[in-house]
Amino acid sequence: MSDLLTPKTSLGPPPLARSIGHTVFASFLGWTLDAFDFFVVVFVVDRLATSFGVTKADIIWTMTATLAMRPVGALLFGLLADRYGRRVPFMASVIYFSVVELLCGFAPSYRIFLVLRALYGIGMGGEWGVGASLAMEAAPRRWRGVLSGMLQSGYSIGYLLAAVAARLVLPAWGWRAMFWTGAAPGLLAFYVLATVPESEAWRQHRGGDTKDILKIVAANWKGFLYLVLLMTMMMFLSHGTQDLYPDFLKTEHRLSTATVSYLAMLYNVGAVTGAIIFGQLSERFGRRRGMVAAILLSLAVIPFWAFGGTVAVLATGAFVMQVGVQGAWGIIPAHLNEVSHDATRGLLPGLAYQLGILFAAPTNTIEYGMSRHLGYSWAMAAFEITAMLVAILVISLGPERRGRDFLR
Repeated sequence: MSDLLTPKTSLGPPPLARSIGHTVFASFLGWTLDAFDFFVVVFVVDRLATSFGVTKADIIWTMTATLAMRPVGALLFGLLADRYGRRVPFMASVIYFSVVELLCGFAPSYRIFLVLRALYGIGMGGEWGVGASLAMEAAPRRWRGVLSGMLQSGYSIGYLLAAVAARLVLPAWGWRAMFWTGAAPGLLAFYVLATVPESEAWRQHRGGDTKDILKIVAANWKGFLYLVLLMTMMMFLSHGTQDLYPDFLKTEHRLSTATVSYLAMLYNVGAVTGAIIFGQLSERFGRRRGMVAAILLSLAVIPFWAFGGTVAVLATGAFVMQVGVQGAWGIIPAHLNEVSHDATRGLLPGLAYQLGILFAAPTNTIEYGMSRHLGYSWAMAAFEITAMLVAILVISLGPERRGRDFLR
């Protein structure tokens, strides 16, 4: 009784709030550093081609190889996460992709670099699904939308950090140092080990062995195929507007590397802003409505994004484009976890996400090939208009379980 009457002092948030904060921050940081490692290549396409004596198309193909291998990581690490818990597979995926990224900086030839980028894709594919389930299962329901946006904004912040590295690291130490810098995420495993608890939702709904988990996925095959289709369209949306945009600005608009780096920083600020804003709006208006509204915003600025005649117009178009693109993406972690079966939440969101990447992997190659016939501006605009209209249709016809309780 005396304990109830005695005023309590607090030096910080309660233990539960701290553990939620650590969990979401670790997942956010994992995706940030993972994205940094991927986007390093975007800023060194020319230098890699010169160093290895190959064409730019060959270097762009290494990005396709990375994207195509991500489902392997999602399957491997996702199964481990549903069977043995979220923490250890999450740490393992981070350590794995950090080591491979370090090795990329030592690649002596194009062939070895291509193999390493494909192997890197396995780690990148494993990190998102496990990290997203870990974060969304920890997040309070009323904050799930905004925390989903914050988590997914890590992708844009990783892109922004890659742009900063291209401005500071690349001119001073060359392209190999860019990859060596990307090895730092391995230290995140120690933070997770020390501060992040295992998911309570996983403890309550943990499945059986691998066979049992795959049976549940098979029993819900229609919903799974829908999520794969949804993620394929979302990948067309994001990679089609981001991956080749720096090269597009340099090639089509003759902008310097420094100017392109600054523009990339700017439009990734827009991406972070959009992810958080639309993530929060999805709590009020619904996941599907929030995603459709964000995509419509991006659709409206395509003329400025692709055909702008000045740096100011291009910058404005790119900024608003990524507000919409990553605004829609900011809702994805919460949406995918809410519509997934309890016993397969470590596997299903990540596998659907990465299979979407597999089917969308040729995006860069397709856009670059189209540019030879239509011109760079029209190729990117035509590709994205088509992708956005189909994405809106797919999202509108899908399910939604906003605010679902993961502990029941």
